Amino acid sequence: MPIELHIADAVAEIVLNDPGKLNSLDEEAIHGLTEAYAGAREAGVRAVLLRGEGRAFCAGRDISRVDPATDDATGYLANIVTPLLRTIDEFPAPTFAVATGACLGVGLGLLIASDVVYVADSAKIGSPFANLGATLDSGGHALFFERLGAHRTLDLIYTAELMSGSEAVALGLFSRVVPEAEVVEFARERAHRAAVGATGAFLASKRLVHRLRDERIGLWASVDDENAAQGELCASDDYREGFAAFQQKRKPVFGGSNA
Repeated sequence: MPIELHIADAVAEIVLNDPGKLNSLDEEAIHGLTEAYAGAREAGVRAVLLRGEGRAFCAGRDISRVDPATDDATGYLANIVTPLLRTIDEFPAPTFAVATGACLGVGLGLLIASDVVYVADSAKIGSPFANLGATLDSGGHALFFERLGAHRTLDLIYTAELMSGSEAVALGLFSRVVPEAEVVEFARERAHRAAVGATGAFLASKRLVHRLRDERIGLWASVDDENAAQGELCASDDYREGFAAFQQKRKPVFGGSNA
């Protein structure tokens, strides 16, 4: 499946472009996505936007030619999909994704791994696996349980019913809902805004949020982390520029420095 990488003005736009298959992903496509993120990182971009072409973001794994008798589902997920999700999660700049149409399975995982997700009101999010004799994967259990609780999570899994984008955002799954006709440009504007921001400060917040998510640290441990991060940022060019711009009553010009 074609994976497109476009870079302009320090923003990488990565496009899933196989609309005839609802951008479902086989092993080759996963490798292509991994290479796209690697290319964006090598180029030193300061923001990434991931989206799908056509009427779906990503309907999940391409199972059109998968033989259940020989399928190594664990190998596909653990050795191919999960490393990609970690690559997105750990990307050294703000990452954005646009959720349109079907966002299922691995497609849902791509959204979970991104920093900020803008959702079309018409998006479809949930777990269709009850119809396949399979189970939700790519981080879906963690996301749903964390935001929806055990009962609603299992209700979605048992019934295979899908939430609209509006419902998913109202329940706290992702950032905000935007009309379908506007969501791509909406996300592009915010990705470009992030790309001229203080990248080092953004990454400090990303690390703080990840520690809260992954290590479940408490309030005061997080405050300690914030204090240390702020002290480290004091040595950065962007910190000095931000304060100078405030004191001089002008717009700051950030270079994206980490120190």
